[in-house]
Amino acid sequence: MRHLVLTMSCPDACGIISAVSGFLADHGGWIDEASYHSDPSTQWFFMRQAIRADSLDFPQDAFSDLFSPIADRFGIKWRIWDTGQKKRVVVLASREDHCVNELIHRASTGDGPFEIVSILSNHENLRSFVEWNRIPFHYLPVDSQSPQDHFSEIARLFLEYKGDVMVLARYMRILPESICTRFSGRILNIHHSFLPSFAGASPYRQAFLRGVKLIGATCHYVTAELDAGPIIEQDVIRIDHGDSPEEMARLGRDIEKLVLARGLRYHVEDRVLVHDNRTIVFH
Repeated sequence: MRHLVLTMSCPDACGIISAVSGFLADHGGWIDEASYHSDPSTQWFFMRQAIRADSLDFPQDAFSDLFSPIADRFGIKWRIWDTGQKKRVVVLASREDHCVNELIHRASTGDGPFEIVSILSNHENLRSFVEWNRIPFHYLPVDSQSPQDHFSEIARLFLEYKGDVMVLARYMRILPESICTRFSGRILNIHHSFLPSFAGASPYRQAFLRGVKLIGATCHYVTAELDAGPIIEQDVIRIDHGDSPEEMARLGRDIEKLVLARGLRYHVEDRVLVHDNRTIVFH
């Protein structure tokens, strides 16, 4: 069933839920899913509602004009998404293929309202598999003398493909601040570590040297500060003293692809709201 997903946040106050739900009810809106969160530490309120698209007595393009008085009254920041419109995903990759394979599989089986419109990589090894799945592949080598050309091409192609979200599927390069800022809130990364522990390079080697008993993966939004963006999803797997860094990396690949897939699904279903550097995720 097609839905209109309304997400919003605002300073906490009495009467927000009543006003929004009453507005929808007055126009015949049938709410199939509703989630709320009030954060006492920031005095901020968050909401997500999925409304049957065919139940409202006005067209979607009239929503803004009709809802604006309530939004202005409570200082609501809001957006609405029609689930009939799949989100367009551009994937960035390097040599590792497990996360790319997982995302392609999930897109092909309809596991989430998204489609992969292109895969960009600084290596050629994924080309045959990507093109076999009928997805455009672009090889973007990195010239150490002018790396900015590589990143400029990423930005150009993202816009050319009308991307809604950029996913770093073990793309082992650091995006420049210009891209992080330009597409803020639209870039997801999978970090093979349970952040904030072991940020940066070689996290499994760091974890091995520290003697940890749990390793994990973190899906987060990309910001100009390395591995410090708002966290969307995390998971862990148990290891022991006998596991080498290579064995830890093998075990970690399983958890990485699942965490990235879940994080992307939450994002494209508009289940993630960001406030400061924290996320509210309505599962």
